[in-house]
Amino acid sequence: MEVKIGVQHSPREIVLESGQTAEEVERQVTEALAGKAQLLSLTDDRGRKVLVPADRLAYVEIGEPAVRKVGFGAM
Repeated sequence: MEVKIGVQHSPREIVLESGQTAEEVERQVTEALAGKAQLLSLTDDRGRKVLVPADRLAYVEIGEPAVRKVGFGAM
């Protein structure tokens, strides 16, 4: 699942591939924005943790799982 996070006062967005479901990511974002957590904490496919202060979140885009295509397409 591809997740893009926009951070206030930062020209670049954070992009990560996460093994979590869209519902899990949405729940964590909702909790961070509701004030239940001070940080949005997500883990990527390689096990690295991404922490973003909840008060600095500009947007979170939750995408579909990326399917990697290998080889040549049919003509």
